[in-house]
Amino acid sequence: MSGVIVTGPPKAHGEDVEALAGHSVATVHEAMGRTGLLGPGLRPIQQDTRIAGTAVTVLSRPGDNLMIHAAVEQCGEGDVLVVTTTSPSTDGMFGELFATALRQRGVRGLVINAGIRDTAELRALGFPAWAAAVSAQGTVKATGGSVNVPIAIGGQVIRPGDVILADDDGVVVVPRERARRTAEAAEARERKEAAGRAAFLDGQLSLDRYGLREKLAQLGVTCTSYEDHLRSGEPS
Repeated sequence: MSGVIVTGPPKAHGEDVEALAGHSVATVHEAMGRTGLLGPGLRPIQQDTRIAGTAVTVLSRPGDNLMIHAAVEQCGEGDVLVVTTTSPSTDGMFGELFATALRQRGVRGLVINAGIRDTAELRALGFPAWAAAVSAQGTVKATGGSVNVPIAIGGQVIRPGDVILADDDGVVVVPRERARRTAEAAEARERKEAAGRAAFLDGQLSLDRYGLREKLAQLGVTCTSYEDHLRSGEPS
């Protein structure tokens, strides 16, 4: 497998990244029309942590972390390293030493569609990570791959410089050219949810606020007392 290391790709503007960082993965996913999620297979090794940064992408062979070594040089302040493999892998391709080097370079975290190890040490370092597996299985450094090329995880394409947002609920990618308008849409959604939250605290029902009683009626769902339901002969 040959490959390429691309240097200096375009990136989302820093102010747009920081604007997105103020919102949850769920909010940003909804703000983009329910797109961008990298799937439920990527889970955090820590809790109560959210990161946002620009993607440095890695495409590697399974069980081979040579290209992660190559990618460290391409990483800088505000980046998130995003790794996938050419076929499924659960081997522990990333651990404490990589995290130490990346943290020194200002990298905000890792998203890897493969295995990770040294998870206790990563938490102690304060280096956030989302992975498809946790495994102590070691790897080799024997095969070429690519850095800063488009990759795919969970049916979503991640390009170098796209925005990666990750929290307890998962990981979402925002195309770099959509970062600003997605942040604006997320802010609008937050305002709408704040109004809904206030209404529910005041005792309003979601059935009424969202007009769902009419939807139920359109679907033929009826409301009846327990006694009438028993008399109808339907299971109770």
